[in-house]
Amino acid sequence: MSATLRPYLSAVRSTLRASVCLENFPSQVVERHNKPEIEAGTSKEVLLNPVVISRNEGERVLIEPSINSVRVSIKIKQANEIEKILVHKFTRFLMQRAENFVILRRKAIEGYDISFLITNTHTEQMYKHKLVDFILQFMEDVDKEISEMQLSLNARARIVAESFLSQWS
Repeated sequence: MSATLRPYLSAVRSTLRASVCLENFPSQVVERHNKPEIEAGTSKEVLLNPVVISRNEGERVLIEPSINSVRVSIKIKQANEIEKILVHKFTRFLMQRAENFVILRRKAIEGYDISFLITNTHTEQMYKHKLVDFILQFMEDVDKEISEMQLSLNARARIVAESFLSQWS
């Protein structure tokens, strides 16, 4: 982990630890329903202040806590057009398989690349610190994956260009 990434991830970790203190809270509008309040948005008094943790202009995390759920949206670093395409394809691939990842949302919040939704049932069934660790590990690994995909793409492009240009030499 780089020296610049460590304070960013520690800020995200401490904020997530504080916001994952969730409790069972039935809907105030519909009887016998227990919907994530951050998604439903029916009662403004149960929504807490959203927090944006930004490493730079292109890399940030939005944490939106409520009384029974927290939504974590991640904007992944995209330095050039190739990285934008790779991030889009990679996150779309993951979001299409959201049922395999219990806390992954099918659609990201506008302005962000991928979103997670943690509800009180998730914190009752799983360890809270493991959920936080999963999100942080995801944030570390996605940067590595995108970098590896870009290196692989550049190597393949070089091989194709060499074979194409070898026809004339």
